[in-house]
Amino acid sequence: MVVSLKRRNGLVDFFYWIWDGLERTVFIGTKFSFPARFVSPFGFLGMLTFVIFIILGISGALLMFYYQPILDRAWDSVQKINDTVPYGFMIRNIHYHASNAMVLLAVLHMYYQYFSGRYKIRNEIIWVTGVVLGTVTILEAFTGYDIIFSERAELAISIAASLTNSMPVVGPTIRDAMFGSGFADFILRFYTMHVFLLPIVMLGLMAVHMPRFLVFDVPMVMAISGAIFITGGVFPVDLGSKFEPTVPPGITVPEWYLTGIYAFLRTQYDKFVTGVLWPGIFIVAIAMTPFIDRYKKFSWKDRPLVTAFGITGITQVMVTTYWGFYITPDITKPLVARLVIDPIFFYSIMLLLVPIGFGFSYMMILLAKESERKAKLAASKGPHKSSPINLSGKWINWLIIGLLAFQVYLNIAAYNAALSGMKNFALFLTGLILMVFAGLFHLYRHGLNEAKKIPVPPQAEPESPKPLDSKESPASLPS
Repeated sequence: MVVSLKRRNGLVDFFYWIWDGLERTVFIGTKFSFPARFVSPFGFLGMLTFVIFIILGISGALLMFYYQPILDRAWDSVQKINDTVPYGFMIRNIHYHASNAMVLLAVLHMYYQYFSGRYKIRNEIIWVTGVVLGTVTILEAFTGYDIIFSERAELAISIAASLTNSMPVVGPTIRDAMFGSGFADFILRFYTMHVFLLPIVMLGLMAVHMPRFLVFDVPMVMAISGAIFITGGVFPVDLGSKFEPTVPPGITVPEWYLTGIYAFLRTQYDKFVTGVLWPGIFIVAIAMTPFIDRYKKFSWKDRPLVTAFGITGITQVMVTTYWGFYITPDITKPLVARLVIDPIFFYSIMLLLVPIGFGFSYMMILLAKESERKAKLAASKGPHKSSPINLSGKWINWLIIGLLAFQVYLNIAAYNAALSGMKNFALFLTGLILMVFAGLFHLYRHGLNEAKKIPVPPQAEPESPKPLDSKESPASLPS
């Protein structure tokens, strides 16, 4: 007689029924891996980007209930969401900071794949679709903050319309399709792109870009979500000033992921070249990396030319991003003089960064290889003992109890803060709740792994040899 030790109640049977019903769908076709221990998040930055996309979809859908995509009501409806709608302030801050987080994670994911050479493992289509997906992600974020129609959004819209119109042959047609003739209904057009067209394109690209096996680490997902909440509480998004055609606009800059292009435009060189052609060449160059990189090895240390191009590109992007933000504080100068960047000085710096970037890259490669050589030499001389911190089962239980008590306290504090009108603090505490949950989950997972380990039986110490009696000589001992 065989007795099963596994017990399944009705709820478990229900989930198994759903899982069996989804067996032949795309969802089950993609295999999800739930790590039993902590793994580095660099390997699944793409999955974290997809999680942020889900957060954006949920928060954006909630905002759609109150937002009005009409030219003269857009800003007022956002103000109502921010100040009047219950929890509207929190949802809007989550949506805004999640959009910035998605762009940042997409960029980090791309550069991690670039420097680690992981695009060599999979085919080129996944890499190319990833680059296109990153570009569409920036367009999605761009249309999102434009539909508020604040002074900052108006600047971005004017620049985008000017760049689109500068494109030869198809420029005016694309401008009319995106903004409409006379710009009377461009809010509705951008709104349609933001909530429907671009998300559909992104989902289609994700279906091609995502590999078959995905890592879904619950603590890391909770931690990145909590970080977004905390950022929204500490740095709440400003509503900005409503755009009034009769009021002269103040000095403002676009979002951080567009200030690099803005810096090029401020040199007052040809708009098509600085705002369309050069960014397009940069994107195409990144997309062609798998077809150009023919190194046999994966490590960045063994691909010096590719590494040097990557470091130089990052340096130029960082410099132009800062330059796009910087505006001289001297208010005695005219507005145009404060905004214009000297093109000779600007492009000289861009050219100077090329040898600096290449020299820095090759220096880092030499230092890294020398460090590896010394590490191998030190390892050959003998083993090095390490002293890891291992918590006992008792301490793990006490830590879990402490985190649970802290979790209860945070929930009560967040609820009271929301009732008291302390919106920033309530959002911050909610993010802290998610962070504590991430730590609690990871600690519980660590405790389960420790409990599964088979204890090593203590080994008896070998008996030390007895000292020779002074009366016995070595010659008298049996051989």
